[in-house]
Amino acid sequence: MASRTPEDIAQRWFRPEIRALSAYHVPDPGDMVKLDAMENPYVWPDALRDEWAAMLHEIHLNRYPDPGARELHAALREGFGIGSQAGLMLGNGSDELIQILALAVAEPGHAILAPEPGFVMYRMIATFAGLKYVGVPLRQDDFGLDLEAMREAIATHDPAVVFLACPNNPTGNLFDGDAIEAVIESCNGLVVIDEAYAAFASRSFLPRLGEWPNLLVMRTVSKMGLAGLRLGLLAGPPALIGELDKLRLPYNINVLTQASAIFALRHRQVLDEQTARIRSDREALYQALSAIDAIHVWPSEANFLLMRVPEGRASAVFDGLRQHGVLVKNLDPAGGMLKDCLRVTVGTPEENSAFVTALRESL
Repeated sequence: MASRTPEDIAQRWFRPEIRALSAYHVPDPGDMVKLDAMENPYVWPDALRDEWAAMLHEIHLNRYPDPGARELHAALREGFGIGSQAGLMLGNGSDELIQILALAVAEPGHAILAPEPGFVMYRMIATFAGLKYVGVPLRQDDFGLDLEAMREAIATHDPAVVFLACPNNPTGNLFDGDAIEAVIESCNGLVVIDEAYAAFASRSFLPRLGEWPNLLVMRTVSKMGLAGLRLGLLAGPPALIGELDKLRLPYNINVLTQASAIFALRHRQVLDEQTARIRSDREALYQALSAIDAIHVWPSEANFLLMRVPEGRASAVFDGLRQHGVLVKNLDPAGGMLKDCLRVTVGTPEENSAFVTALRESL
């Protein structure tokens, strides 16, 4: 056998589009103020954490979790108002649900379509599954849906799945409801409304499940304050959810996640109080950033804000923030509409103040 290297093996057997990808990078925050990942900055009260720890003490880790997560299903239906007429499937975070959707439609010639800039995993997972990905630019002035461009792209590519993140990541805005309805009605394939940031928004399509045969709504508990659990849900017509559920790996929701999520939903008031506080903190941070002449900040219905710094300065400002102990997301390398843009998560008032001070000094 000829001498081979791991690189030779990868070159021969791994698909070219996979080799061309860059892995999703998550920086090590160290001791910095972490405002890069849209996490809830608030922890549970000590008494609640003690009660949760006592509950975990009773869990038997030698047994597999309930593969259907039946008790958790019931808690989520009650907590999110998902009626029995809708099908429900759980994933190891929204990412797994996006992957399941992509695998279900992965045939030659099929496409996934989404507005851009948008959630990077739509494009990445489409590539993983060997699907064509079509990105449709948003309007440049306000990041709204360009309905004419969306309709044209749908007519041209006949996508198997259209993803609409609402509020959108990384822009933070809600798309116009009438425009979303028009997209749903013009699409032959599935339309998935990704409501990862619904806890901070003023509108949801979840109560409208059943109005269209191709509408699915995706949620996550991550942004509510449970990012460490990795739990997402997909709701929609039972016939569609039933087919998608065939691709879900057994035991994909581990026993600790199931028990912890059920516990958290029983104490939903704590999570709701935290998200209400974040919405208030978001407005205060928006006002503080709006007062800085050198930047432009967009209003948001998520738990983050997108801002544009002076031309050509994004990386320098990003590095300056790091030197001051604050980590945000540098979106400038993506180019296009995100050129010169940074995204900052809404933190605690103390974290937000530290960020604004560091930003002024970095500018």
